[in-house]
Amino acid sequence: PPSSRFSNPPEDLDKMGLGKKVLMLCGDYMEDSEAMVPFQGLKSYGIEVDTVCPGKKSGETCRTAIHDFEGDQTYTEKPGHNFALNADFDSVSPASYDGLVIPGGRAPEYLALDPKVIALVEAFASANKAIASV
Repeated sequence: PPSSRFSNPPEDLDKMGLGKKVLMLCGDYMEDSEAMVPFQGLKSYGIEVDTVCPGKKSGETCRTAIHDFEGDQTYTEKPGHNFALNADFDSVSPASYDGLVIPGGRAPEYLALDPKVIALVEAFASANKAIASV
């Protein structure tokens, strides 16, 4: 039988995130599932999600990667999806958002070196806004 936690969801479950807005900081070769699942999950709760990447504009994409353990000593890396960006990084104002999501994968390795990215994350942190790093 299904868990009682999910068998009787509140009637207004689809309205839980209304009015909330989250920024997703993307980069090439972020982990596919760590971008797609939070993006779709947040949207399923009615939360608006803007996806941005330094150096890219709305309408462009970031390539994702799928990492998997296949019996070797480390993981393999396969091409994932082209993840669509729907906002421009340079026009982002942290004050417009309730939280920040940073997917894992390889993108954070180089995003963490970008002074504009560091300033953006610091703005979220100093405003005590939610930050999720996968």
